[in-house]
Amino acid sequence: MKLALAGAGAFGRKHLEGIDAIDGAEVISVIDPVSNTAREVAEEFGITHWGTELDEALNVDEVDAVILATPTPMHARQSIACMEAGKHVEVEIPLADSLAEAEAVLATQERSGLVAMVGHTRRFNPSHQWLRSKLQAGELNIQQMDVQTYFFRRTNTNALGKPRSWTDHLLWHHAAHTVDLFAYQVGEEIVAANVLEGPHHPELGIAMDMSIQMKTSGGSILTLSLSFNNDGPFGTFFRYIGDSGTYIARYDDLFTGRDEPIDVSHVDVSMNGIELQDREFIAAIREGREPNSSVRQVMSCYKWLHKLEQQLRS
Repeated sequence: MKLALAGAGAFGRKHLEGIDAIDGAEVISVIDPVSNTAREVAEEFGITHWGTELDEALNVDEVDAVILATPTPMHARQSIACMEAGKHVEVEIPLADSLAEAEAVLATQERSGLVAMVGHTRRFNPSHQWLRSKLQAGELNIQQMDVQTYFFRRTNTNALGKPRSWTDHLLWHHAAHTVDLFAYQVGEEIVAANVLEGPHHPELGIAMDMSIQMKTSGGSILTLSLSFNNDGPFGTFFRYIGDSGTYIARYDDLFTGRDEPIDVSHVDVSMNGIELQDREFIAAIREGREPNSSVRQVMSCYKWLHKLEQQLRS
């Protein structure tokens, strides 16, 4: 399996590290708009082809599939371009920053029959996989999922602290992880949702704080707090409050409600959620099947993000 990577920033590098651990898979092209970055990352990972435009990778016949770790506003357009070029595509979260664009990607996937997957990594973290096994076995039922997504990001910088040309978004990016995971883990449709946002940043033009509530058809609720103003540990932390226990998931690691560690090293072949996500993408292509976290499967999430956005506008 020969892949191209577009976007050689913080998450692009995580995908390169993940692919390195997968037998029979190889990244043969790296694309980044900054030529020095593309060249340096290609040299570091022993990749011979690099460029600054996505078309340069799409024109390489040997490329079977593309991983997009590019700025959010490019995701939908680039996903469609990959499929129109006959390439399978895995796009980092979010699929798009509007429902119309997300639906356009789905329409292209259905027309092409290619594998199109979205990087909803929480489905693949061993911590959440362990909990999903208990939920599906009926050993745990979620009463409430309490989630904190916190950063200290008052300037336009990426995860490495470097300036970037686009603006991140609490609703369309960071909330997407949790909205999708909530419905996926509970196994029920979301039937109600509310959202509130704080003041918009005078320069970035986005809300710096947000609160979201959701409820499923069976009565499970979600309480999600998001902030770019939190001066403390950053990231997303999930508290599963269930009828038979409380659990805290911090990315790939899992703890009881009393902060006692739970060994989840046996859950999958790796403790790296992004590597496991990439493994699913490659396996789905090889096996000719729909992947977990396909565009079709995550569309409900983007429909609800659209509804929440409409609430904020009204």
